[in-house]
Amino acid sequence: MRAVLLGADPPVRLSRRAVERLAVIREDAVDSVHPGGTVITRDSLTDDVRWWTWAGFRANATLAATLDGIVVSGQRIDEASIRLRSDLTPEMWKAGTADAADRLCLPDVDEKALHGLKFSVALPGRLAVATLAARLADLDGTAAVLGESVRWSIL
Repeated sequence: MRAVLLGADPPVRLSRRAVERLAVIREDAVDSVHPGGTVITRDSLTDDVRWWTWAGFRANATLAATLDGIVVSGQRIDEASIRLRSDLTPEMWKAGTADAADRLCLPDVDEKALHGLKFSVALPGRLAVATLAARLADLDGTAAVLGESVRWSIL
């Protein structure tokens, strides 16, 4: 996603309308994507702090679980970004992420997902949760994002 937002064309034939829409999307994302790493934005009007990882849902879910002290708990995870605490400072960020790659955590599992797990009634609850958390995690993607530089931007 990030590469496409930065100008790479997807490996498919695009219609004229798709090319035009992609140009609009790239323009809209100019504040949330950077070729040198990920971006943390702070909206000066709403005080919303967001880390634009563009890493995908699984990596962002793993990041949110790992960085429990600096992310907004209970948030809805998506593929593009993670909401961070509104009082977050660059110093807090450095302290909270310093050893994060060495202490990756599996994502939280929603109760509804447990009911959808095949043979869930035959598994002990903790094993069912561990199974789903392991399937949901993206440890390699998470480690890659944590290894990138981060740029701070105030909107």
